[in-house]
Amino acid sequence: MAKQSYADHLSAVPLFAACSKKELQKIAKATDEITLPAGHVLMEQGQLGREAFVIVDGTATVKRNGRKIAELGPGSAVGELSLLDRGERTATVEAETELTVLVIGPREFGAVIDSVPSLTGKLLQSMATTIRDLDSKVYG
Repeated sequence: MAKQSYADHLSAVPLFAACSKKELQKIAKATDEITLPAGHVLMEQGQLGREAFVIVDGTATVKRNGRKIAELGPGSAVGELSLLDRGERTATVEAETELTVLVIGPREFGAVIDSVPSLTGKLLQSMATTIRDLDSKVYG
């Protein structure tokens, strides 16, 4: 897949939705595409995280404390918190079908942040929106 197509997929991800085409292209250049078989565990709850994934094709199941909490498809991002704090994974994510994903590691993500300073504010805005949505779901 061409890197331009990667940018198109990234534009559908809420974390990157406020980014310009130029910014998306820089992020896309920092990613790698991989294909994983059904049943592959992308990340396991409690393990330290180092990379984030954007689903390009296929579906994945998200489990927290062994209970299914979501099913993800194209345009979904997982693991993005680990790019920001390098902390433990908050859920287990397993490929339900063959899965094509874009992967970005902390070094590549850091280089993108350094080369596109305006991206930091956009990411903070996106994360704040996510926190507000979660707060609304939990507390009404």
